[in-house]
Amino acid sequence: MEKRIVILGAGESGTGSAVLAKLKGYDVFVSDIGKIKPHYKEILFNYEIEWEEEQHTERLILNADEIIKSPGITDKSDIIQAVLRKNIPIISEIEFAGRYTQAKKICITGSNGKTTTTSLLHHMLRKAGLNCGMAGNVGKSFAMQVATKEYDYYVLELSSFQLDGMYEFKPDIAVLLNITPDHLDRYGYNMQNYVDSKMSISKNLSEDDYFIYCSDDEITIAELERIVTRARQLEITQTKIVKEGAYVDEGQMVIKVKNTEMKVPLDEIAIKGKHNTYNSMAASLAGRILDIKKEIIRESLRDFSGVEHRLERFIKVHGIEFINDSKATNVNSSWYALECMTGPTVWIVGGVDKGNDYSSLIPLVKEKVKGIVCLGTDNTKLHQAFDSVVDTIADAGSMKEAVNKAYKMGEKGDTVLLSPCCASFDLFKSYEDRGAQFKECVREL
Repeated sequence: MEKRIVILGAGESGTGSAVLAKLKGYDVFVSDIGKIKPHYKEILFNYEIEWEEEQHTERLILNADEIIKSPGITDKSDIIQAVLRKNIPIISEIEFAGRYTQAKKICITGSNGKTTTTSLLHHMLRKAGLNCGMAGNVGKSFAMQVATKEYDYYVLELSSFQLDGMYEFKPDIAVLLNITPDHLDRYGYNMQNYVDSKMSISKNLSEDDYFIYCSDDEITIAELERIVTRARQLEITQTKIVKEGAYVDEGQMVIKVKNTEMKVPLDEIAIKGKHNTYNSMAASLAGRILDIKKEIIRESLRDFSGVEHRLERFIKVHGIEFINDSKATNVNSSWYALECMTGPTVWIVGGVDKGNDYSSLIPLVKEKVKGIVCLGTDNTKLHQAFDSVVDTIADAGSMKEAVNKAYKMGEKGDTVLLSPCCASFDLFKSYEDRGAQFKECVREL
């Protein structure tokens, strides 16, 4: 009797899982409460996988031996509640795909910096000539790559939602960049639930594995005292010198691991800002653990061009610089973006509030921001936080309106920064769509 696997959600993650399950001989069914994109329908059709859209038919779902849930589906949804009542195991795509690959896995999580660190490390491994895939929360689905490619290494960006469905999965190198409040709407507005999710990246590590963490992050340090991990721990820090790990000393990033040391002047690293120093440290440390030559790491740090929609310096219009930071979907991300601003800034902010506390931004806003454009369907919380902090604050219901208002507030030498602090789903399909619309509207000025 074939084991039946049902996949909920037919996006990148769900479709990849379906293909892998089909190739491994499972009886596969895919169900999506929304409309399935034509591209994914074509893949399901080509692999002869049964699917349904705009509904969840319980009799076709609740007979599963195992359910793979796409990361966007919350545990509160009716179908997940029905699955839980039947005690059918629910796992993530990452858990499932991990069963079918012997590749070395470097897994990166954190509230901020995941995509940059993942992309930078992947860039290093490819430069070193290693056969390496990049997946998880970025790029093509992990399951699809396991199904159709033969990689020796994977660099995986893992969100808290992906970590939540992982039980046996084990990284060879786990990286935890930081933990700041995010997605609290998905965790019952309980910070500890979110923290537990992030820390779970370390739970299956053995003594041969590595755990890279930021010792400047207070929440991480408090949790490390509470949990037990057998892995070899390496810290990244900008506040002290460490025996093993990565730190900053006299304008140089120092990487010490496996009885070797390398130094890279900070001004040679292509991606700037304090937060990117942490990202560069984490990637370089992982690279050295994998015995990538120092010169390759140096070269990679010098020529890495960054990630689209993340502090992406776009163009200047009449002397006003426009920066696309649409990927900043939480307070901490926008804090880093504002910290990087060197001149007067007009800030475009807003979207779906995930339980944000804006108070930590107020000192930076006072210091750097000359005007704010609130872009969202409900900007009440933004006005409560910033009306008394800046003189000029306006509302916009579309990206075109936001860009035009921000442009009018600016003058030669200023910067217009899109760093929304919030999710994009009130007015946009995704943060990528939001960033693309921003760039399009700026081009039209």
